[in-house]
Amino acid sequence: MNGIIIAMLLALLIPIYEAYRDSHIWQKMLAFASIATKTSMMILVVSVLRDDWMIGVVGVLILSVGNAALMLLAHVIKRADEAGVYER
Repeated sequence: MNGIIIAMLLALLIPIYEAYRDSHIWQKMLAFASIATKTSMMILVVSVLRDDWMIGVVGVLILSVGNAALMLLAHVIKRADEAGVYER
């Protein structure tokens, strides 16, 4: 099971690198959504391994609510960028 957690941590490094490398805000928001999803899945795996339902509930809340808010923010920023609200 430790190997699964280590593999998940290595998979988490991919979107972190992508967020660091890319300067486009839409790609950064998608990378952060991917990080949130992978982190919540890691929380769920740990909760199953520890047989702790309270940690699992937190992981489900992060998975369902966190990504929705992040993607809504990404769409607002994309629309504002297309409308020319932000000057470069």
